[in-house]
Parts: sequence; C-alpha cells; structure tokens
Amino acid sequence: MLALAGLGLQAELWLSDDGYRKTIKLRTAVAEQRELNESLRERNAALDAEVVNLKQGRDAAEERARTDLGMIGKSETFYQVVPVASSSY
Repeated sequence: MLALAGLGLQAELWLSDDGYRKTIKLRTAVAEQRELNESLRERNAALDAEVVNLKQGRDAAEERARTDLGMIGKSETFYQVVPVASSSY
C-alpha cells in the first residue's frame, strides 16, 4: 500500500502540469524576466547619465537643442541646401 502511494506521488510529481514541468517553465520565465530587468537597468543608467549631463553641462544642452530642435547659436549662420527638383517630361 505504501509503495502504491509512493508511486502515485512520483507520477503526480513528474507527469502532472503542476509538478516538475511547471517548475521548469517557471524557472525559464524567471530567467527571461531577469534578463529583461537587466537590460532595463542598463537603459535607465544611460538615461540617468544623460539627465546629469544635461543638468550640469551646457554643451549637452546645446547639442540637444541643435539636433532635436534645429536651433543655432547667435553668431552662427544657418545654410539649408535644397536639392534641385528634377522634371521628367
């Protein structure tokens, strides 16, 4: 009788969806989530460094204004080169 109960418990452990298979799936999910968390930590660190740079340095703010907003300095001249439209008749 005890052997039969032990066999039943082993079958439940190895063959059921709540046993060993679920443990493996959960471990895989945890590993994937840890990788995602690490990549997000790295991204946050880069953004934090950029915030510090923007708060402390004028150069970073000027660069951002030039690239994102298209601004120029007071003593600078902006030249825009417009390509010639080709007419096909």
